[in-house]
Amino acid sequence: MIELKNIEKVYNQGTSKEVRALRNISLTIERGEIFGVIGLSGAGKSTLIRHINMLERPSSGQVIVDGQDLTAMNEKELREVRRHIGMIFQSFNLLSSATVAENVAFPLKLVSGPERLSDEAIAARVKELLELVELSDKAEMYPAQLSGGQKQRVGIARALAGNPKILLCDEATSALDPKTTMSILKLLMTLRDKLNLTIVIITHQMEVIKECCDRVAVIDGGVISELGTSLDIFTEPKQALTKRLVSAAVRRGLPELLRHTEIVSEYHEGAKAVIELLFLGPKADAPVIVEVAQECKVAISILGGSIDHIKTEPFGLLVIEVGGSRAEIEHAIEVLTERVHKVEILGYDQRVQLADLNDAAQPAAAATASAAMAHAAPAVTVSEGE
Repeated sequence: MIELKNIEKVYNQGTSKEVRALRNISLTIERGEIFGVIGLSGAGKSTLIRHINMLERPSSGQVIVDGQDLTAMNEKELREVRRHIGMIFQSFNLLSSATVAENVAFPLKLVSGPERLSDEAIAARVKELLELVELSDKAEMYPAQLSGGQKQRVGIARALAGNPKILLCDEATSALDPKTTMSILKLLMTLRDKLNLTIVIITHQMEVIKECCDRVAVIDGGVISELGTSLDIFTEPKQALTKRLVSAAVRRGLPELLRHTEIVSEYHEGAKAVIELLFLGPKADAPVIVEVAQECKVAISILGGSIDHIKTEPFGLLVIEVGGSRAEIEHAIEVLTERVHKVEILGYDQRVQLADLNDAAQPAAAATASAAMAHAAPAVTVSEGE
């Protein structure tokens, strides 16, 4: 288990300027958990993860790993602890002049004293690790001959060389394409289960959180602004930053069809309600729209939607427009609330009101024009020759 207690990190720049990178951070990460930390660039994500293995010492607070207070240790004691905390990086950090096998063996060869493995044992361990990350056939190749995903697999194998209990991933998929990112995340989930690892993932990609994280902390300006299960964060985001991140990942809110339409917050006669529906689990593929339209005698139009997963949980979003009388719309909303996970009224379509005003204005305008003509002076006819 990892505990961060009241962590503060202050950098001194010059004689008088201070930068507070982390502000009173407290987190508990359970054993065997895949825990995500997400935030914008400069929010303090990488600073936070480097406190877990004490590559950064806090200005105040405690870092406790499996009951040991790392902040009370000297450098020699920390080196021993770090052997059980692996780390992988965005830039892979491989030795370009060493083969894949030599890169994986590198941390094992740094061990001195009675705990150092024999060359034969190191070779066997490297072989085992390359099989684990599915790179057995790449052992004698060099990093320049590998794809980005293969380089990251080498980085993972190297991080696992010392049989760590914890694996830290600092933007480990940021340099990879989406397909390769998914393959690396699946590998991490497999390794967590096989090796009983605790994995901490630092990322700015909500897709990474959605794919594999059990829980997530949102960091903003050095502060944990939101904390919860991945399902909670995606379905019930509370803070403005979290809502923006979730919206970008699952396209929540108004679809393109209504981007330039005035949506008002109050109902007006004849308006259609614009509603976002959130479906979870078995309800994600239920024929709710058809059933509610028939039962409540309302017209429902689907404006946009998507079906996705949060880890293995089906997750669906629909934006619909519901037309009818006010009472009918309100009844439909009540029924929808019983049938789906969440109902959010985005507003009322202003186009209907404007159309009604235009329709009403046309006869009025014609009548005004007729009255004006009736009171106008008679036309002057100019006869030929005058």
